[in-house]
Amino acid sequence: MDIQELRTEIDRVDDELVRLYSERMELTRQVGCYKREHGIPVLDSERERNLLNRVGEKAGAEHENGVRALFGFLMAQSRTSQMLDGRPESPLGKQIRAALRETSELFPGKATVACQGVEGAYSQKACEKIFSSPSILYCRDFESVFNAIDQGLCRYGILPIENSLAGSVNSVYDQMISRRFYIVRSVRVKIDHTLMARPGVRPEDIREIYSHEQAIQQCSRYLEAHSSWQVNICRNTAAAAQMIAGNGRNDAAAISSAACAPLYGLNILETEIQNNSNNHTRFICIARQPEIYPGADHTSLMLVLPNRPGSLYQLLGRFNAQGINLTKLESRPMPGRDFEFMFYFDIDASVYSPAFTRLIEELDVTLEQFSYLGSYSELA
Repeated sequence: MDIQELRTEIDRVDDELVRLYSERMELTRQVGCYKREHGIPVLDSERERNLLNRVGEKAGAEHENGVRALFGFLMAQSRTSQMLDGRPESPLGKQIRAALRETSELFPGKATVACQGVEGAYSQKACEKIFSSPSILYCRDFESVFNAIDQGLCRYGILPIENSLAGSVNSVYDQMISRRFYIVRSVRVKIDHTLMARPGVRPEDIREIYSHEQAIQQCSRYLEAHSSWQVNICRNTAAAAQMIAGNGRNDAAAISSAACAPLYGLNILETEIQNNSNNHTRFICIARQPEIYPGADHTSLMLVLPNRPGSLYQLLGRFNAQGINLTKLESRPMPGRDFEFMFYFDIDASVYSPAFTRLIEELDVTLEQFSYLGSYSELA
């Protein structure tokens, strides 16, 4: 056969596969009804294990792994369908629907907002990109931002969640999950690190450097070229500039944003000293309750998968089945649990789409540990 004839045969087989898939899902639906009527659990591990062994053996050594993966996906789809059919909307689904109804059509321009750091911090820049006229409440650390909202001092908080070079800020994710906060908007801020010191200080006078730990890491190559300098960690890059301005020392400098130099009366000695010019930090705006504004097309999730072969593959198949694009997938070990990982997901999907609703219901019903972190739009 020539190539066209072969493709025609493939199309014929594909059509038959589609027909058989639809037939299988209808039978699955009937099985689900029977299980509900007779109080039988949806998951039958022995049945699934025997089925995989049977189809793997029938496929033969050459195709066994592929067939087992295919049927693993089919069974996951069938299991989810049985769990969702005839089931009332999940509590999370109701919460998201309520947030869509109750959230204002316009994101507020004015608000009291908690930011980690001091005047001139990158979090302030992020805050001023999200809000047109914010009243900023500066906090010492990330936890204090959460506390300020909890105590009713403000409605929103701004926190870094991810850096293009250093990855996720895990401590913020941990607080988001343990304290039940939600993302309502996000923004990306270009990070340009600058070396600055008191007026009259020259580069050859410097003996010590002060900055935030991540800024120091992001400027590692520059600092390696000045290996005689002692490097000291501060809680914030702007706090480092503020300290240099007030300590009277002429042998110390700060690594901070250029905006801090005029703010604290410092001179810029060198600009853009970071390792990579494509350095961005993603900041999130958090709130105590979910607020979903029109145009929300990003959603952040955290989940834990069972420690068994194919569990991540099967989960990704659910995203693919709903036609939903993943923009972030990152894992980290779970403290105190061997070989178990939690996963951070960001998905690109409108909260109004049926595919989004279906996916959230699937994850909420089928996963033992699943956290919805908010749906929002992101500013460039």
